[in-house]
Order: sequence, then C-alpha cells, then structure tokens
Amino acid sequence: MTDFVRMLTRKNSLRKQCQDLSTEELSKIIADLGDILEEHQAQELARTEAEKIKALKIEQIRQAMLDSGIDYADLKEIIPNVVKKKVLAKYRVVVDGNTHEWSGRGRTPVVFQQYFDANNATKESCLIK
Repeated sequence: MTDFVRMLTRKNSLRKQCQDLSTEELSKIIADLGDILEEHQAQELARTEAEKIKALKIEQIRQAMLDSGIDYADLKEIIPNVVKKKVLAKYRVVVDGNTHEWSGRGRTPVVFQQYFDANNATKESCLIK
C-alpha cells in the first residue's frame, strides 16, 4: 500500500492533510472522487455482466453438447494441443560441480548473479557455444 493510499484510507491522516484546504477545494476533491467511484462501479458492473454472459454461453454450449450426445473427450480428440515452445538455455555456469542453465529471459537467477559477482564475469562469458 502506497503512502498516498494509506493516507486516503485513514480518516485522521486525511483530515490532517485537508486542514489547510478551503471548502471549495474540498468540494472539488469530493466531486472528483465521486466521479472516480462512479467510473469504478461502471467498470465493475460491466465486468460482472461480461462474466455472466460468458457463463451463460458456456452453459448453452454444455447443454447443446449433452443434447447432441457429444462428450468433452470427443472434442478433446479433434482439438490440437497447443504446446508451448520450450525456450532453450543460452547461458551456462558450473558452480560447485552443479551445472546451471538460463535462457536469458526474466530476472537474473541468484546462482548466475553470485557467479558474476564472485568471478567479475558477464553474461557473455557464460554463453553456450
């Protein structure tokens, strides 16, 4: 939770921050927060309606499948499985006799960072050839 949100959600903190504001400024802030609340409520309502529509469509499909005698297993046979492509390792280090590999994506693994720091090495020095 950020300090700003913490201040907004604590009445005494909010009161302290608002003590130097005029009545007009407070009224504008309240009106703006009211507008933001309405936007959030509208988004939440739209999301809920979309979920209801999706659930209804799923139920209609399930019922149509039951009515026609089609089982999920029948569909599973004709729908191809999408296999995620495995990302190959690009870097390799050997630490204490253990080989560690990394694709180079995402955060640097701790083992690699420790290796870089201890050996004054770079990623390029660990490239798999």
